[in-house]
Amino acid sequence: MFYVFNLKKITKALKYIFLLFLLICLVFAIIFKIYPIKYLDEIYYYSNKYDLEPALVCAIINVESGFNKKAVSKKGASGLMQIMKSTADWAAEEIDIERYSYDNIFNEKLNLNIGCWYISKLKKQFDDNLIYVLAAYNAGSGNVSKWISDEKYYDNFGNLDIPFPETKEYVEKVNKNIKFYRILLDIFGGNYD
Repeated sequence: MFYVFNLKKITKALKYIFLLFLLICLVFAIIFKIYPIKYLDEIYYYSNKYDLEPALVCAIINVESGFNKKAVSKKGASGLMQIMKSTADWAAEEIDIERYSYDNIFNEKLNLNIGCWYISKLKKQFDDNLIYVLAAYNAGSGNVSKWISDEKYYDNFGNLDIPFPETKEYVEKVNKNIKFYRILLDIFGGNYD
């Protein structure tokens, strides 16, 4: 009788442990559905090449395409980082991409190379101001340059008040994503230093 009683307790404890394990798996499945992690080798490579934080690159990819390398926007931006043809053509000249063709923009390496180069270019243009960089990635650097040079685009606290609702939401989403990707890459990103 003593062994049966302990066996029942052990069986019950194992059931709870199994349910807890299933719950943890479900939580991680939901997290990775909302914040996917793909193409890490390429993301770390191009982040390092252009001196970018990998969490920033992951956050932009997630907001831009949801890590869908075949994504195409209504405006014609394509691939993981939603690169426009004009930006890709410019980048191909600037960084001397051999055998470049915009037809290959869905290739994750080409897309990440161009996207990370462009973010790096924006960081230099806007003195590493992440708000300006993200707004420029979404709305164009010309718009952001116009906004930051005109007082009417600032709130009472001296912060840029982005006039495009889509861009304002984009900046907020990417910033939120960066926080989560910092944690996820710390835990699951491997050692890419």
